[in-house]
Amino acid sequence: MYKILIEDIENEKNKTLHYNFDDELPEIKAKVKADLDFTSLGDFIEVKGQVKGNIELECDLCLKKYDYELDFPVKELYAKNSLYEEYGQETEIKEGQFVTDLNGENEIDVYDLMYQSVILQLPNKKVCGINCNVDKFSKDENGFIQDERMAIFKSIKIDKK
Repeated sequence: MYKILIEDIENEKNKTLHYNFDDELPEIKAKVKADLDFTSLGDFIEVKGQVKGNIELECDLCLKKYDYELDFPVKELYAKNSLYEEYGQETEIKEGQFVTDLNGENEIDVYDLMYQSVILQLPNKKVCGINCNVDKFSKDENGFIQDERMAIFKSIKIDKK
């Protein structure tokens, strides 16, 4: 459904195929729109474009669900033929050299490209806002937050032999 044939890219004027992606990624609760250009560069296919949308995340501090806005550029490079045959052994990849190997496949999966691009753009620390209210957790006699997610560990009995 979301496949771009290499042959279709090759047959376009200037060897560039424009593609609009507008769908949900239900596995990660994201709604994504992207304007993408697929360009044939001989042995490689370059994908450039802009992705916008939103994704539902859960705050790492207060566990509240919130919407996170997506707006980032995409720039990917696909090798039409297997790179393993060209290099034959392990090769150091330098900055800007990351290439997805199509292993001779005749199509690019746009859905997979969108899924991976969104995942890589997510923040490491997901926080609902600058004023996230973590005070909803009770504090013990020493002032430390008592997180109900950790309550199960209070029931563990340790034998002190």
